[in-house]
Amino acid sequence: MGPYEILCGIVAVILAVYYYLTKNFNFWKSRGIRGPKPIPGFGNFKDVMLSNISMGDYFTELYNAYKDEPMIGVFTRTSPHLVVKDPDLIQDILIKDFTVFSHRGVPISENAEPLSQHLFLLEPKRWRPMRINLSPVFTPGKIKDMFSLILECADHLVQYLENIASKNEPVDCCEIAAKYTTDVIGSCAFGIEMNALSNEESEFRRMGRKESTPTWTNILRIRVRQMFPRLYDMLAYAKIIPLTEGTKFFTRVVVETMVYREKNSITRNDFIDMLRELKKHPEKLGDIEVTDSLLASQAFLFFLTGFETSSLTISHAMYELALNQKMQDELREEVDELYAKCGQDLTYDNINKMDYLNKIFRETLRKYPSVPFLMRQAMSNYTFNGTKVSIPKGQRVWIPIYAIQRDPDFYPKPDIFDPERFNEEAVQSRHPMVYQPFGDGPRNCIGSRFAVYQTKLGLIKMLRNYRIETCEKTPISYVNDPRTFLLMPKGGLHLKIVKLNRP
Repeated sequence: MGPYEILCGIVAVILAVYYYLTKNFNFWKSRGIRGPKPIPGFGNFKDVMLSNISMGDYFTELYNAYKDEPMIGVFTRTSPHLVVKDPDLIQDILIKDFTVFSHRGVPISENAEPLSQHLFLLEPKRWRPMRINLSPVFTPGKIKDMFSLILECADHLVQYLENIASKNEPVDCCEIAAKYTTDVIGSCAFGIEMNALSNEESEFRRMGRKESTPTWTNILRIRVRQMFPRLYDMLAYAKIIPLTEGTKFFTRVVVETMVYREKNSITRNDFIDMLRELKKHPEKLGDIEVTDSLLASQAFLFFLTGFETSSLTISHAMYELALNQKMQDELREEVDELYAKCGQDLTYDNINKMDYLNKIFRETLRKYPSVPFLMRQAMSNYTFNGTKVSIPKGQRVWIPIYAIQRDPDFYPKPDIFDPERFNEEAVQSRHPMVYQPFGDGPRNCIGSRFAVYQTKLGLIKMLRNYRIETCEKTPISYVNDPRTFLLMPKGGLHLKIVKLNRP
């Protein structure tokens, strides 16, 4: 074969690869949907894939660049995705036409990541019966039953902060909050003393940190899974991609806890007991195979999201209260009024009546939603209400929560932390879909009530006993970590904890 034939072959291969990488790039244009021009091999997410910008920030850039568009067409590598901005269309997706959009559209690799078979990612067939059977754990009555356990962990937090305050040094409030919420989840869901606050070597805190900290190894696994899902699954099946240490640890803990309780006839009516019930009565889940990994996945999700999202919310609230001392003083006054009325007998119901705390909590999640976007996948062909835009079965849809909650049309001066955005009159004036920190519709966050109360109790106990202040290491400009799925601060949030001189 001569040089000319070799050159022609190389050109043919290049053209074939280029065609493969660009063949779908007219997908949105043919449907009348505007969007940025994609790059072969990256689509529109080159900077996200290279960890130069977070998904929340990138969606905000897109959102503002196409301000007047109800939808934006984008591509992840070669796959078309639809970013939906219009609140009415979002309401259709999450609630009215939920049956069409009941899938999150994230592939599960049971070989490589057995603990990915959880409520957040499960396909509708397994998600629906699992959600029905796990929902009773999160009713108001159950949260009231757990309240004393959460309160005990909050008291441990106060004791832990005593040592922190005595050192008079900057501390990362993200780590403090994560230790507290780890103990809460351990006590309420697993019936296990995880001792994250009292023991610096806590295995559960170490595993939680390992699972949530963005390392290049974790990022590489995610990128390979996203770009080559079948190859990723095959490599895992062949054990070329090993199970993570966290997967082995949490599977073992859940299985051993269930076995121990069964042998010793221990009943706590908590999350683990609900999983035991499903294992003894698999018919409750229909024809779904009930495996240890399926059950452990639900506990893993509760642990990971329960400690991580709530600890982020606590951290963000502490950060804003440190920057806004008048708000902190006003909230502390409300806390002191609560103690004056109730003494030390805090209850689920009286915390529910704390109006300013609720505004602080909601504004924190408005400005810093832990999950910056929602994902859905169409289960059938669908035409959006009031438009001529049709999408095929299997089309993935994204809802940019972070960008919507920072839209000045809905929240004037969105970078300003203003709890009064959540007074009754202001809330009634806004479309209900422009505030979605827990999602909405049947597939909203199952543990939202639990998250609310562990967060509020932690803040109450802290503010009752300590002042939160900025320090030389406190970031004045908040920067989102581009390597994480959740909304996290780059470099942590360092603050100073000062003990109050109470009479």
